[in-house]
Amino acid sequence: QVRLTESGGGLVQAGGSLRLSCRTSGRNIDELHMAWFRQRLGKEREFVARFSRIHRNIEYADAVKGRFTISRDDPRDTLYLDMNALRPDDTAAYYCAAMDYAATSAAAYRQVDEWTYWGQGTQVTVSS
Repeated sequence: QVRLTESGGGLVQAGGSLRLSCRTSGRNIDELHMAWFRQRLGKEREFVARFSRIHRNIEYADAVKGRFTISRDDPRDTLYLDMNALRPDDTAAYYCAAMDYAATSAAAYRQVDEWTYWGQGTQVTVSS
């Protein structure tokens, strides 16, 4: 059973930076496709970024492209999300997700239902 544990959320002023971490247990992180999603208050959970299992392909949502960076540390079994130039509309609960098989299409990786394992979430609040 895969377990995901996020950390690193908090309160930051607009323009600031935060680093989120997601540690995996139960499986090595290089055996998993990994992703970050977020859920803003009253909104549906949405895709933020993903890191593929073997080819290390990376994809970002348009809203975060150029500001956020996803990376993976295999020896530490940890996925990171470095968030820069944060804006108030980045305020959300951020969730780490994982799956151990390839999605049916590139677009499917952006769908919440495609992902098997989820962390408990970590809150990011950006003040204006």
